[in-house]
Amino acid sequence: MTYPLVSELADAGIPVTVSCRVLKLARQPYYRWRNDPVRAADVLRAYRINALHDAHHVDPTFGYRYLADEARRAGWRMSRRTAWKLCSQAGILSSAQRRRCRKGKKAGPPVFDDHVQRVFRADAPNRVWLTDIAEHWTGEGKLYCCAIKDVFSNRIVGYSISDRMTAKLAVDAVRNAVARRGEVAGCILHADRGSQFRSRAMARELRRHDMVGSMGRVGAAGDNAAMESFWSLLQTNVLNQHRWGTRQELRLAIVVWIERKYHRQRAQDTLGGLTGGTGPALISRQADPKDPRNAGNPRTSRFEGFRCPEKGQWR
Repeated sequence: MTYPLVSELADAGIPVTVSCRVLKLARQPYYRWRNDPVRAADVLRAYRINALHDAHHVDPTFGYRYLADEARRAGWRMSRRTAWKLCSQAGILSSAQRRRCRKGKKAGPPVFDDHVQRVFRADAPNRVWLTDIAEHWTGEGKLYCCAIKDVFSNRIVGYSISDRMTAKLAVDAVRNAVARRGEVAGCILHADRGSQFRSRAMARELRRHDMVGSMGRVGAAGDNAAMESFWSLLQTNVLNQHRWGTRQELRLAIVVWIERKYHRQRAQDTLGGLTGGTGPALISRQADPKDPRNAGNPRTSRFEGFRCPEKGQWR
C-alpha cells in the first residue's frame, strides 16, 4: 500500500495533491485511510483467524467445518465458506487430510515395442507414421485433436477432432489416414503410452490393416519428437493466436491451417525447401532414374533449384 508513503511525503512538506498526482492515486481513499488506517473488516478478519488458530491448536485433525463450529462457540460467528477461505489464506490445514489420488497419471505398460528408436526417417511414403493427441480450451470446453504424420513427407495423412478424448478419437484418425493413403500394410504407427493408443480398439484397427504398432517410453518426449514439433507449430500458429469461443470455431481453424497453410504453403527444410503437399511427388520423381525428365540431370537425389518465384509454388 502506498498511502503511508503519501503521509511521509506530506510530513516532508510535499503536498498531498502533488503526491497523489504523481503516484496516480485518488485523494478521497487516501483521506479515508488516514482517518481510519485499520478497517473494521480487517480487525474482524484477524480475530476470526486467531479463533481458528486456537481451535486448530487444540486438535490439529479438525477440518475447516469443525474449526468454524469451535470458533462459533468461542464467540466468533462465521459461515463455513468464510472459515474455508480464512484457513486457506492462513495455511491452517488438517493433519488428517486425505492424499489426493493421482488418477490417470501413471502410464500403463507398453502394448508394442519401440520400432522407431528416435530415428525419424523413411525412404518411402507409408513406412513410418507418428501420432499423438493435443488438447486446447475453448469457451465451450476442451477440444481434442489426434493427428498422424508421415515421416517421409512430414505430411499430416490423417486426423480426427472431437470433444472427447477416447479410443475412438485415435481409431478415427487411423481410418482417415488409411482412406487417404490406400495400401499401408507393414507401416509402423508410433505413439506414446496413452490409453487411447493402448486400447483394444486401436490394436484391432492396426491388425485390420496389417500395420505395426510402436510405443515410446514414459515421460520421454524425445521418443516422439518429430510429432511434438508439429504440435509446436500448431500451438504457435493457431491455438495461441486468440481465445476461441466455440469448439466449431477452433475445429475449422485447425483444419484450414493443416490443409492450406501446412500442406500447401509452408516450405520445409527437411524436404529441401518443398512443401508437404507437393514435395513428395517431386521427390519420388527425382528419385526414379527411369523417369525421362531426369535424363541428363546430375542432381537426381537433390531437391534444390525447383522453387518458382511466385508464392513459393513448386514445379
